Amino acid sequence: MAAAGTSGGQPRRRAQGELEAQVLSTLCRAGEPATAAWVQDRLVGSVAYTTVMTILTRLQAKGAVERRRQGRSFLWTPTSDEAGLAAMRMRRVLDGESDREAVLASFLTTLTPGDGRLLRDLLSQAADEPEA
Repeated sequence: MAAAGTSGGQPRRRAQGELEAQVLSTLCRAGEPATAAWVQDRLVGSVAYTTVMTILTRLQAKGAVERRRQGRSFLWTPTSDEAGLAAMRMRRVLDGESDREAVLASFLTTLTPGDGRLLRDLLSQAADEPEA
């Protein structure tokens, strides 16, 4: 008999970016710089310490976290939240395409009417803000 959340006894494979989001969310909940071991202890499911370190290092390369040495380990601090991480991913995809207009136009056609209104409102607010 398969365990809950599994198929044929195999653990469910996380969606791309899901573990990054979970690690970042956990780190954000710390409220202060935290170690990888602290993050690992609070993640749902069994995640190896080396996997947590790999994810934190990837997040650092993306600018979503910073680290500073404390003794023999590092303390990690979020510089972004989950929404910021998603925005970074979206920007990376957009930057990787040669026809930005086509990508954005295609994206807009997939929005729900509510998301379309929200995007128009956000663009309007951004246009009204004074430039720094």
